[in-house]
Amino acid sequence: MGFPDRIERSIDLAHPPAKVWDALTTADGLAAWFAVAAGIELEPGGAAWMRFGDGTSRRLRVERVEKPAVFGFTWQIFGLPDDDPRRTYVEFTLEPSGGGTRLTVVETGFAQLPEGEHAKAFGGNTDGWAAQFRNLTGHLDAA
Repeated sequence: MGFPDRIERSIDLAHPPAKVWDALTTADGLAAWFAVAAGIELEPGGAAWMRFGDGTSRRLRVERVEKPAVFGFTWQIFGLPDDDPRRTYVEFTLEPSGGGTRLTVVETGFAQLPEGEHAKAFGGNTDGWAAQFRNLTGHLDAA
């Protein structure tokens, strides 16, 4: 039996898609809710990075940009060494919903990991997306 490969979370935000898009796809937006500093080249194949409050950082590669509806990237897998070539794919989908936006994040690629690495990465990112959605909501509501 294989391990779960997919984390999926959705949230309804009381903000228009353009505002949510900017929070997801700009360096200032990402640094305001996801990390303490960020940089991004917003085009397929573009490089991106985020540095977190604990001093760790993640490198990303932009894979998909369909403004203002879909943003996807690959990134290093939590718990693996920086030089490990394996990545997961993260895709945000934004849909207008009432006066706001329904935001869905799907992260895939965990099934490539052996049991111990899978448990750490899948569990850490499952908890992480819940926390990051709270951070995003707080950032958007305060802005």
